[in-house]
Amino acid sequence: MEPYYGGSHAAWVDGIKKNSKHTITCVTHSDSYWRWRLRGGAVTLAEETKAAVKAVGKIDLALVSGMVDLSAWLGLTRQTLRDIPTVLYLHENQLNYPVKPGEKVSDEFSLTNWRSLLAADEIWFNSAFQRRALFEALPSLLHKAPDLSHEYLISGVKKRTRVVPVGVDLQDLRVSTRKIETPLILWNQRWDYDKNPEEIASSILKLADEGIDFDIALVGENVRKNPHELLKVKKELGERVVEFGFLPRDEYLRLLNRTDVVISAAKHEFFGISVVEALAVGAIPVLPNHQSYPELVPEPWRMSALYTPGRLVDRLRDVLLDLDLWSSSVKGLAEEMRKYDWAIMIDIYDSLIESIIREYGHNL
Repeated sequence: MEPYYGGSHAAWVDGIKKNSKHTITCVTHSDSYWRWRLRGGAVTLAEETKAAVKAVGKIDLALVSGMVDLSAWLGLTRQTLRDIPTVLYLHENQLNYPVKPGEKVSDEFSLTNWRSLLAADEIWFNSAFQRRALFEALPSLLHKAPDLSHEYLISGVKKRTRVVPVGVDLQDLRVSTRKIETPLILWNQRWDYDKNPEEIASSILKLADEGIDFDIALVGENVRKNPHELLKVKKELGERVVEFGFLPRDEYLRLLNRTDVVISAAKHEFFGISVVEALAVGAIPVLPNHQSYPELVPEPWRMSALYTPGRLVDRLRDVLLDLDLWSSSVKGLAEEMRKYDWAIMIDIYDSLIESIIREYGHNL
């Protein structure tokens, strides 16, 4: 069940359905109005779940993405699903999401996440970083309660967690042997505050002002009416901006195969599908040394792949001025990313699903 079927969430659903040996029934809502998904999605998802069960018959396990009030959904489907095991999959959580300047902070959605954690039989995180961050944040959230605090329940919830990375569709990607003329830099993340487009734009423009040779592709999902900092890059660099905006999958794959350097300045990243895709074709990574990136990039490559947060322009300058050196320093990293291919990850998912169903049946 995916209440926000779009972007990385949709890729996760499609990857499981396409690759699993099990019969998968998908119940989804579109990727819009995320606040309403958390507030009211459980009701409409429950109605669609009832229809799905009526159509397919017996369900053995529910794998539920995190943007839903799981406790409410389970209550509304209890007569339909009876008591099947339920796994909550967290792509992200509201306790650790960065707040935009001027945005009002509310605990509403964090508490919704907390109720979902309590309701799930197992909780899967897409990275150890996210799991650690959430459990570091939970005590301060729950300590705000005027009485009858839930803090004593945290340890029990933590015992039901595990890290299960997102699978990535890498079958159409191969390590490229590019003949470098003008280096191509790729920024391939969502155009929103938490991905820090401001630092991306200012760094690119500074290096252009210094006369350093490069082209830039700025691609990704955009829900903003005026991504002003990125539009400024497009205006000032003109034809050097070789792609701008969201690309269909086939065009995106062609772009990846031309990419020399992939960059990020994200303030929030719990996994990083787009970075895995770029690394899998051999792009040189210029990534901040925080969030999920130290986990995503294994130790042998961290010194070369990760920069001190806030120093993007300095590391990117060094890379562009000696691409051969930096390319050799991350040799082997592209092959390492293959461990996230759905062809490998699906065996982990299927095995876990089977073991939970067996364990649940035994406990009955």
